[in-house]
Amino acid sequence: MKYFRNTALILLIVLSITIIIFGVMFNINLSPINKQDKEKIIVVIPSQASTKKIGELLKEDGLIRSTNFFYFYTRLYKINNLKASTYELSKSMSLEEIIEVLQKGNSYNPDSVSITFNEGINMREVANIIEKKTDNTKEDVFKKLQDKDYLNKLINKYWFLNDVILTDGIYYPLEGYLYPDTYFLQNKEASVEDIFKLMLDQMDKKLTSIRADIEKKDISVHELLTLASIIELEGVTSQDRKDISSVFHNRLSINMSLGSDVTTYYAFKINMSERNLTDKEINTYNPYNTRGPQMEGKLPIGPVSIPSFESIDSALNPSDTDYLYFVADKNRKVYFTKTYKEHNDKINELKAKGVWLEW
Repeated sequence: MKYFRNTALILLIVLSITIIIFGVMFNINLSPINKQDKEKIIVVIPSQASTKKIGELLKEDGLIRSTNFFYFYTRLYKINNLKASTYELSKSMSLEEIIEVLQKGNSYNPDSVSITFNEGINMREVANIIEKKTDNTKEDVFKKLQDKDYLNKLINKYWFLNDVILTDGIYYPLEGYLYPDTYFLQNKEASVEDIFKLMLDQMDKKLTSIRADIEKKDISVHELLTLASIIELEGVTSQDRKDISSVFHNRLSINMSLGSDVTTYYAFKINMSERNLTDKEINTYNPYNTRGPQMEGKLPIGPVSIPSFESIDSALNPSDTDYLYFVADKNRKVYFTKTYKEHNDKINELKAKGVWLEW
């Protein structure tokens, strides 16, 4: 009996300690990250985001301590009405306060506008979307991109922007720096500056999460986004993008032209679906045209699209291959080769099979 009493006592003590620890951890996870830090953090909750995804976004922004606890808490209290929108939150808010805001959402604003910028589009398409969804015109967008005072303010505000975006020959200084996502505006009167701020804030979060990795590599942010913007348009799958990145890194390392069609289309402001490039366009020098002369071992002067985080990661962390060539068929399957002969053989094979891509 004494043995059983001692065992029961030990179990009771262990259970009590476990309950105390659980209670302490529960309260810690509910409490604000920093009661004094009231700086507003813009958080975008996309439509159809799962509770787990919302927790990941909040953790990424440093607003909660644990994604798992957030998921556990919402399941425990059967919270399933968190609304997609753009929010201003802060680290001084408790988990309960954050959840309360997400439950209210901004969907009650009849003037609210959602605006989506897909990865891979360029600044001309960004301007078209802004014109369609807000009271701004395309000309308003391009005028803002030519405003040196505005651009210098951005350079002073965001660590990843510098004077390179003001280089002569760059078409649109913020090309590649605006993060593709869905954003929620208070109304159609939102200014171009308001929209760019949302997009730059998102890019800031994404790049800050890998800032240490970028600084370890021999690549600037501008070069990284430029390379990522090409990879975005050339690849579809995650593996393809890493392999394409490998091809480009390999070519740069041996002073070889990137030879990317997407840069030539961008250079001459032609949409890829319009037509094939002419020999004259391909062979004309342009600091964006990596198929033209004087571009051996060089990236374009700047990005040619707005890249996804996956493409940015691929540009930073390419596969380890010795590929120098790739080609895609009409189904967007990508084939990689090591020599020019193998590359040509693959093209002839695709043509023979009727899957060669032609516009």
